Amino acid sequence: MSEQHQQRRYRLLRGIVGVIALIVILTFAYGQVGFSVRELINYWPEFVTAAHDYFPTTTYFGIVPFLDFGRYWQFIDAANLFSLSVVTVSMAVGGTALGIPGALLLGTLGSERVTPFPLNFVFRALMSTIRAIPALVWALLFIPLGGVTPFTGTLAIAVDTMGYLGRLFTDELEEIESGPIEGVESTGANQRQTVFFGMLSQVFRQYIAWVLFILELNVRVAITLGLIGAGGLGYQLMIQRQTYQYTNMMAAVIVTILLVSSVEIVSQRVRARLRNDKEAPGTLEYLAGMPDRFAQSVFR
Repeated sequence: MSEQHQQRRYRLLRGIVGVIALIVILTFAYGQVGFSVRELINYWPEFVTAAHDYFPTTTYFGIVPFLDFGRYWQFIDAANLFSLSVVTVSMAVGGTALGIPGALLLGTLGSERVTPFPLNFVFRALMSTIRAIPALVWALLFIPLGGVTPFTGTLAIAVDTMGYLGRLFTDELEEIESGPIEGVESTGANQRQTVFFGMLSQVFRQYIAWVLFILELNVRVAITLGLIGAGGLGYQLMIQRQTYQYTNMMAAVIVTILLVSSVEIVSQRVRARLRNDKEAPGTLEYLAGMPDRFAQSVFR
């Protein structure tokens, strides 16, 4: 009983020390970024004013107040935001495609099953270095190649893809079974054949699924790169923010949400087909069944 009471006191003491340490860390962090409740209160009226511009209202049938989607559509049509969406998706798709070969090479050589330790650590370190630099910084580094354009944005996404996708490829290779590898080796296959037929063949579906997942992220990255002038929807967002056109800015945000959601739904449907042995519903069938699934989840 004495030892149990002592252990409880130790746990209590550790908990108190942990809470104090967390408070100190958060206080320091908030102090570094200048976070203050007083600042929130002071600027709250300005935010409310901007919110009215974010969500302009009108009346339907002369009596029903509602969002003025007409003003959103006017800017979407005038600024040709759907064409800019194509530029954004093209940056993501092009950058992902360019990064896949490098990711496959680094991801394969980074696995200890392929490259013995510590040589594989060189490739892992290279992928870690790539991941340590955000795509936004890569775009800035590539400015001498072609300025701040969709071209340099695509290059930045390609390099970023090599680091993240390569790491995912490495992790998948570390989890494969040894049986197929030994079977291929027993046929007299060389190392290259063993890697291709004994290792990569086991993770083909997983690789495709990860590529689609990275593509989803790269669409978001492409929008972020547009904020520094790399084109697409992000560039239009930046212009409207600089000119304080909050209604137009929200229109661009709405198109951004539609774009990202569409890419994510298609990607999820493809990955669902890769994961399941049973045939997964198609994209249109999935969308058509969403109201029923929502109703079942709410009223069951």
